Amino acid sequence: MSDHHRPDRVCADGPPGRCPVNDPALFEAHDLVKHFRSRRGVVQAVNGVSLSIPRGRTVGLVGESGSGKSTVARLALRLLEPTSGTLSFDGADLGAASGAELRRLRRRMQIVFQDPHGSLNPRMTVLQAVGEPLVVHRIARGAALADRVVELLERVGLGARDLNRYAHQFSGGQAQRIGIARALATDPELIVCDEAVSALDVSVQAQVLNLLRSLQAERGLSYLFIAHDLNVVRYMSDEVCVMYLGEIVERGDGDAVLRDPQHPYTRMLVSAVPDLATAGPADEVTPVGEVPSPIDPPPGCRFHTRCPHAEAACRDERPELRRVVADRDVACLLAGPRTSEAVRS
Repeated sequence: MSDHHRPDRVCADGPPGRCPVNDPALFEAHDLVKHFRSRRGVVQAVNGVSLSIPRGRTVGLVGESGSGKSTVARLALRLLEPTSGTLSFDGADLGAASGAELRRLRRRMQIVFQDPHGSLNPRMTVLQAVGEPLVVHRIARGAALADRVVELLERVGLGARDLNRYAHQFSGGQAQRIGIARALATDPELIVCDEAVSALDVSVQAQVLNLLRSLQAERGLSYLFIAHDLNVVRYMSDEVCVMYLGEIVERGDGDAVLRDPQHPYTRMLVSAVPDLATAGPADEVTPVGEVPSPIDPPPGCRFHTRCPHAEAACRDERPELRRVVADRDVACLLAGPRTSEAVRS
């Protein structure tokens, strides 16, 4: 995964190739908030997250465990209902959709989960598991369904011989290929990959990632790609969003964010990966303290309790995402000129 060249795209308004930055967004989230009630209090899992995924492109979402990445994934597909905020898919108000309209929209959005075996019903054969979306959405039945499932399996490197086998009879990589085949069954335009390769061996990861890139180039797919492995995110993503305690703290071009991080938290993440780490004094990337609880997050900048550069203002003023360098938005009071244009987070 050392080659960071992105695969060719099938753009909405032109021939294959890297889609222009102004390619219209397929999916948009604005000011997403999700709070959960617990015995200890209100868990502020997601706080004001906004993102946009153009057609045929990949937006990566990265951050430590507990940063809210998987919650964003489930909100995006309305597997969870947001506390507040708006969602749109291809111009339609996803948050307001219900009944038949929501089913039509969900046919165009799918998800690949982290645990390939856990996401497959152990009592279903491959034919049943991959064919289930075809039945639910009334796309195919009988012989036509079996033919379609074989076609999908062959596209992901399996075949007709696997139709009557069960999930436990496959390796992790093979099971994830089945999960990808199932996600492709309804010909979706957006696939959410929620830690889709983190449970796989490194060599198998590379095979699955290359499969995902090949499918994207072939079908013009858009991905919301969630992972904690920065090398994987860099390999897959056109744009990277970095999350900390439920908020996006930095976003921009995938290579640029990880090559030249602007937020102290992003620098901390990058410094932990030897082949991504940038040169600089150790105190620029070394955090202090522990990750605060999302039940009682710090006021002001949420990272200020761990940031070696925090100033008094950081404890009181919540930073907004703002443009600090070309195509880079950062939520840090100390990043770039204070007069930089603020952007919505």
